[in-house]
Amino acid sequence: MSVPVVSRRAVAALFLERQHLDRPRARRLTAASLTRLAEDTGGIQLDSINVVERAHHLTLWSRFGPYRRAALDRLIYRRRVLFEYWAHAACLVATTHFPAWRRAMLDYRQRHKGWGGFLKKHPTLLAAVEAAIGERGPLGNVDFEHRRPAGASGWWNWKPATHVLDFLWMSGRTGVHSRVHFQKRFDLLERVMPAALAAEPLAGPAFRRWHLERSLHAMGAATETDVRRYLTFPRAAAERGAVALREMIRSGDVVEVAVAGDRGRWYALARDLDALADAGRRRAGSRGATLLAPFDSFMWHRERVARLFGFDYRIEVYVPEGQRTFGYYALPLLVDGQLVGRVDAKSHRAEGRLELRRVRFEPWFAAGAAPPAASWGPVSHARGVEGLAEAARSLAVFTGAERVEVGRVTPAALRRPLRTSLAAGGALTGPPARAKQVASAR
Repeated sequence: MSVPVVSRRAVAALFLERQHLDRPRARRLTAASLTRLAEDTGGIQLDSINVVERAHHLTLWSRFGPYRRAALDRLIYRRRVLFEYWAHAACLVATTHFPAWRRAMLDYRQRHKGWGGFLKKHPTLLAAVEAAIGERGPLGNVDFEHRRPAGASGWWNWKPATHVLDFLWMSGRTGVHSRVHFQKRFDLLERVMPAALAAEPLAGPAFRRWHLERSLHAMGAATETDVRRYLTFPRAAAERGAVALREMIRSGDVVEVAVAGDRGRWYALARDLDALADAGRRRAGSRGATLLAPFDSFMWHRERVARLFGFDYRIEVYVPEGQRTFGYYALPLLVDGQLVGRVDAKSHRAEGRLELRRVRFEPWFAAGAAPPAASWGPVSHARGVEGLAEAARSLAVFTGAERVEVGRVTPAALRRPLRTSLAAGGALTGPPARAKQVASAR
């Protein structure tokens, strides 16, 4: 039987669609749209870095534009449309997927992060913390006074109660009830998600097939490595993905596809073959512009992004300042389906300004050439600059900034057009804005 051949841009276009980036910042945040996003992507990553805005807020802004944070909190922590667990990393995942993740929670009780020795040494503490939450919950880390061991240092050297709180959460005995100043507060899972707990958890083999199916759905088509690097938790499911893949190929649920110009072995859900064909006929990968969080699910496997879009990206938060190439918190710039640059941005909240500290457009874009991988043709300088200005002004509204300032731009010839495009947009308006002043450039 011949292997279907699809184009690289078909895979890229379907990937954009499944990541809800086919119309960036154009959807309305509702319970239904938020659920669909979490279902289609597999999760919305959480991260504590707040140099522009926290990762999950940036990810949601990229899809929904400026929205009210209070509305999101109601959907998550009151209506429980999403719940917090691990998927790629710490994520907000769809409550509709709870029966699957319940299997991971139950398995975690036997296969957790190497803390078996710790838990065996502290059974009394484990019981005491769980009892305290049952009696007084919801509670957080600050509510327990146990100290770190003497001489301990480093992120993993938590105080004993912190280990216990993490184990109780990851094993499904507690859930995240709410957050205060981004700090988790836990309560017994039967009080946090009583309706979801009524559903039967998936069996182990069914969970591994579901895990693979979700990754393939989120990406449209993928290599085995792509699948393994997408939903990376739990590790056992990722490691046994090859077994699940063979089972689903035998059943006909997954098919091998060839991507033109790529020597790798790619796979897709059989039901997605028509979607891939339709995606290959599109005149553009997406319509619109946005900036992406470094922890966006679209960027989870960065080597895949390089293969599909010719965009080589790494997060430089953990790189010493003198060794950074693009900046501390560089946000990829997506314009009409192409990754045309990156922006090292910073929100100065007290001063009411969003600073684009360094803008670097991709060399192919600066040269007026076609993109190096999946391509719908060149993106004009005017469109790229306009797209960045649109996205920056929207992000300023979302973060409550009164103005946008521009620092270094590469190539330098595009700095003036960018400043002009920002200033031409008029007043910053939108529900989250604190002021209505005209955008300016330094």
